[in-house]
Amino acid sequence: MEAPKSPQSPNPNPGLGISAYYQTRAEHHAVVTSDWLAQAQAAVAPPSPPPERAAPESGRPFSVVEEFNFWRKKPDLAEAVAAIMALAAVIQSSTATTMMELEIELKKASDSLKKGDRSSISLTAGCDLFMRYVTRTTALEYEDFDAAKLRLIERAEKFGEISLKARRTIAMLSQDFIFDGCTILVHGFSRVVLEVLKLAASNRKLFRVFCTEGRPDRTGLRLSNELAALGVPVKLLIDSAVAYTMDEVDMIFVGADGVVESGGIINMMGTYQIALVAHSMNKPVYVAAESYKFARLYPLDQKDLEPAIRKIDFGVPIPSGVEVEECARDYTPPQYLTLLFTDLGVLTPSVVSDELIRLYL
Repeated sequence: MEAPKSPQSPNPNPGLGISAYYQTRAEHHAVVTSDWLAQAQAAVAPPSPPPERAAPESGRPFSVVEEFNFWRKKPDLAEAVAAIMALAAVIQSSTATTMMELEIELKKASDSLKKGDRSSISLTAGCDLFMRYVTRTTALEYEDFDAAKLRLIERAEKFGEISLKARRTIAMLSQDFIFDGCTILVHGFSRVVLEVLKLAASNRKLFRVFCTEGRPDRTGLRLSNELAALGVPVKLLIDSAVAYTMDEVDMIFVGADGVVESGGIINMMGTYQIALVAHSMNKPVYVAAESYKFARLYPLDQKDLEPAIRKIDFGVPIPSGVEVEECARDYTPPQYLTLLFTDLGVLTPSVVSDELIRLYL
């Protein structure tokens, strides 16, 4: 799909709430307009209906954690979307009789989900955005409660629908950046990056992919298996071979655990050093991330976040007294990122804070 060319002008459709989005392909720069985003969204098939939720046992109280665990077992469902679906179920099952009671109930449910994994940025962002999305208008306070509750349920379902189709929208927006003959470096296993590459393969684009191994859980092996099954040429690299192979790479695609207010990203350990190498060799770094991963965080350095710990098996005994770094993710500052592909459009890192303001207002 060719991005329509247009002069740099104010947003022609302010109703979409879109800032200036930019496309970078080789040395060429052009404005990506809201029309292009609208075309990508229109091309997205309606999401498949969510699987049927089994009715709770008679007399058994509703548990938002159990509901969340039910949804998170779905292999294609992101953790944040599982949280959104669980919070939507809270509204459905609520016995509250006033808006204040319902909001308190939702807040408690959201807090209990976030408490379960304080290190999950996407889970926290998904819960916060859901709360803001479904309760942001004070007009609800003046409606009949039953009517207001129905409106909240409608909003919750709409938010879930938007979240479910976000990946497909991002994949559509990214296609003009993947050209025949290119080599793409990926790091870790990202469902949205896989969707981008799947769509490119189905569009019969000719490209190859370098997958880092993705220590310590070898997520790169999982992604390479998925791509090989699609017939995409794949080469598997050890993580330390990134600089060695960067001269063969045309672009880097990574996912994100979270997109923060600076326009930087929190992602799997190793993303930062890949971005540094790419920056030094003038290679574009593209991030594919759903808008429900936008978090109200502003890390100042690598240690300025709740650590996500992952046990590492080195395959050999570790001598006593030797400390092992077990943090599973790092922070990549915005100056090392080229573009972010989101369901809100194609963003430069500098406009992420604008979109966060729009999302949380």
